[in-house]
Amino acid sequence: MIANSRWGTLLKTIWKDSLEISFELFKLMIPVVIVVKILQELGAITILGDLLTPVMQLLGLPGYTGLVWATALFSNFYAAMLVYISLIGEADPLSIAQVTVLTSMMLIAHNLPVELRIVQKAGPRLWSMALLRVGVAIIYGYLLFVIQGALDWNQQTAQLVWEPSPVEPGLMNWALNEVQNLFWIFVILVALVALMKFLDETGLTGYLQSLLAPILRTLGIGREATNLTVIGVTLGLAYGGGLILREARSGLLSMKDVYFSLALMSICHSAIEDTLLMLLLGADWVGILVGRFLFGFLVIWLMVKLFGTWPDSKFKFWFWHQNN
Repeated sequence: MIANSRWGTLLKTIWKDSLEISFELFKLMIPVVIVVKILQELGAITILGDLLTPVMQLLGLPGYTGLVWATALFSNFYAAMLVYISLIGEADPLSIAQVTVLTSMMLIAHNLPVELRIVQKAGPRLWSMALLRVGVAIIYGYLLFVIQGALDWNQQTAQLVWEPSPVEPGLMNWALNEVQNLFWIFVILVALVALMKFLDETGLTGYLQSLLAPILRTLGIGREATNLTVIGVTLGLAYGGGLILREARSGLLSMKDVYFSLALMSICHSAIEDTLLMLLLGADWVGILVGRFLFGFLVIWLMVKLFGTWPDSKFKFWFWHQNN
């Protein structure tokens, strides 16, 4: 009876926490998703794609890939993949090297309206994270372009392994698709909350912190930020957004730990699903996963060295959202 009562209490806690977290997350996401849809209908993504054309050409990519990255920046990977597939049918196919550059940039900087709003709500200033993600995406893309070209690496034609089914046109179909996305985010969130409770109950949270503490310490991030970092890196800012907000607001983490942890996961997040999607477009896994993570670690290490020693008042003025 005691065991049953304990399990019942635990399940109620998981359900209650999941509802509270998802409510906070959806309050942020739904208005942003609607605004992005309006901007899409007004042609804002096409305009951004045209503006990005010179940047893409600098990275050894055809100009039309600017529209692909612009779609990823405003929307999600599935929408960007559909744009890419529709465009390559009318142009010369890309090499594996070119696809690796494009998809690496997409992995670092995508779905910015939603993800930056989540990050901003956790504390950091929106502009600093936006500049970090777009800047790192372009710099890393350029490094990949130069290195792959110098080594004559991945120059063969990329092969599409899979392509997503397009969403049927119409406002109702779009709304139903977004509701479906929110449903799956909630399902994953419930599973995450249950997993975190399990780790706490079994003492595995402490073990995980001890395991990852040396890596985080090297980057200048405290071990208390382990849960926050692991959630973001493995699942991403959208799926893990609710728990990220809760961890960031727990009061257990310092302002700098929250900021640098979110900066790391902004570059190196959703290591599983998103990476697999980009592999399906024909990208090279070394460039989009190993290289991206190593470069991300280097960027955060440099940021900690440059800004981590600043007094809290100065750091807060430049990098922290004052009215959080």
